[in-house]
Amino acid sequence: MHTAFVNIDWQGRAVRIEHQWLNANLAEAPLLVFLHEGLGSLAMWRDFPQQLCNALGVRGLVYSRPGYGQSTPRHADERWAPDFMHRQANEVLPALLQALNVTQAPWLLGHSDGGSIALLYASRHRTAGVMVMAPHIRVEEVSVQSIAKAKAAYENTDLRERLSRYHSDVDSAFWGWNRIWLAPEFRNWSIETELSTLTCPVLAIQGIQDEYGTLAQIRDIQRHVAHTQLLELADCGHAPHRDQPQTLTQACLTFFQSHLSPAT
Repeated sequence: MHTAFVNIDWQGRAVRIEHQWLNANLAEAPLLVFLHEGLGSLAMWRDFPQQLCNALGVRGLVYSRPGYGQSTPRHADERWAPDFMHRQANEVLPALLQALNVTQAPWLLGHSDGGSIALLYASRHRTAGVMVMAPHIRVEEVSVQSIAKAKAAYENTDLRERLSRYHSDVDSAFWGWNRIWLAPEFRNWSIETELSTLTCPVLAIQGIQDEYGTLAQIRDIQRHVAHTQLLELADCGHAPHRDQPQTLTQACLTFFQSHLSPAT
């Protein structure tokens, strides 16, 4: 698949966004936008987006957020603020969709930080539906502990080398994510207030063995948004699309078809 680039104006500068269209020939089909995890990128999704779009019969848009993949890296001295996911949801993603001339309400599939961004976007913007895997709606101690372990692994193992396959500036990607998540001022971060405005269909998915969050994350999404459907996956860690791809795809297909408008 061809990877392309588009510039958006963000934080007073032109930012290059790496993106890829899937099933672009399905011009009238619904659009599913993929939002990657805190250390992810377009390439790190591998072939899952294409497989899911084929199963659902939709177009897909996969992109790397600023600081990730082949998108414009974070400045070395740039430190993300606690509202960094809000800014991705309310500034970067709308600017990207506008730059790509997307006018239809998208479906969103987000993983981890990308799941949180998807929920935030849907709380303020027209959205057809949201599917989130291992989303964060607040900071848990298990998340902080695992992210601290990731820091040690980045500094002392081959993790940096392995991640460099997916990012043109791997330090930009890793330290932007790691430093804010471990910052004391981030401990009180929460998006629970924003959840109350969600009206679109929501499917929340989490592995029972997720090392970055507990099942309370998705169960509390349902507590705030009663129509949320839950999927708790056994034998599954933080990445359902890698650990349980077939089960995940079937669940997404069932959810998608049950909420697809006859006019779509």
